[in-house]
Amino acid sequence: GNTNVWSMMSADEELGYVYLPFGTPTDDHYGGHRPGDNLFAESLVCLNAETGERVWHFQAVHHGIWDYDFPCAPNLLDITVDGREIKAVAQVSKQGFTYVFDRVTGEPVWPIEERPVASSRVPGEKTSPTQPFPTKPPAFETQGVTVETLIDLTPELKARALEAVQDFEIGPIFTPPIATGQDGKRALIQLPGMIGGANWPGAAVDPETGILYVQSITVPLGMALREGGRFGDLDYNRGGGGVPTIDGLPVIKPPWGRITAIDLNRGDFAWQVPHGDGPRDHSLLQGLNLGPLGSSYMTGLAGVGTLVTKTLLFANQDAPAGQGGRETGFLRAFDKATGELVWETAVDSAPVTPPMTYVRNGKQYVLFATGGRGNEMELIAFALEED
Repeated sequence: GNTNVWSMMSADEELGYVYLPFGTPTDDHYGGHRPGDNLFAESLVCLNAETGERVWHFQAVHHGIWDYDFPCAPNLLDITVDGREIKAVAQVSKQGFTYVFDRVTGEPVWPIEERPVASSRVPGEKTSPTQPFPTKPPAFETQGVTVETLIDLTPELKARALEAVQDFEIGPIFTPPIATGQDGKRALIQLPGMIGGANWPGAAVDPETGILYVQSITVPLGMALREGGRFGDLDYNRGGGGVPTIDGLPVIKPPWGRITAIDLNRGDFAWQVPHGDGPRDHSLLQGLNLGPLGSSYMTGLAGVGTLVTKTLLFANQDAPAGQGGRETGFLRAFDKATGELVWETAVDSAPVTPPMTYVRNGKQYVLFATGGRGNEMELIAFALEED
């Protein structure tokens, strides 16, 4: 059950194809009752819109137990790779990968390799021995937890981070969840977690340049499986475990939120910048004269979405529920060619949708919705002034 398309689809009207991003089967973190790769879970599926016939598909996660469903609509654009024009589809993901295909044939634009990954030690679980890894573009998010990914802004912070993760399982991306207390560990620190990487806002693409812009957050998940639980017919279900912090600072090094511009003609980054200041005023960071650290759910703000225009990239952030009761946010504008921040403003109601743009009487506006979570909804619009 639950192998659905909960997010949004994309369509090529000229081809008559629709592209479906599929979710994770029940249960998101235990699959002992569903052996095999579990097609068509966590797959991008292309259908003939008129007949419903499957044209092609690609499974990004075999036998998923990380909740790495495809959370957003894929982006359709035309690119030129090594002199070859390609009608492409690009799918960003929670795991921080961008999967790029010829949207007509389903052939990967760059090789996607099946690489060995660790096997589950949970009784009854049989994970896939390999997972797909795109060779291009590079991952836009931190993947997996190692000594090198721990916070190291000061020697004290690095030492405390090493101590904080001693009771936790850590490892590269696709390290399987553990059972509570297995091998004396409290939980797996999964990175990206199920709300990390790219999520439902997805990415924006510039059809003139072939550059994709994705807003992402670095959010680890403490994952431990407990016996039984909410589904009586399963041996294990997702339990708690928590993620250690250092007086509220994440144990993972910053940036904790970022915007990445990916040139899909080259399969490489055009630029990557932190998004949001992050907790630069934290007592353990005083005197370090740090630049923006990026913001995520761990640090008080999370990205809501992006909008690309002729010269700018707009991105907004909200302050999620539970972050000190703040219902505030930001709208920022970046030079889309360089990533330089050129303008920002605070708003006193949390953004809940990505920005959109429209023109009325010759003037361009940027608009998004705010509020929600029991608060009154409203629309906030900004007018763009010419230099």
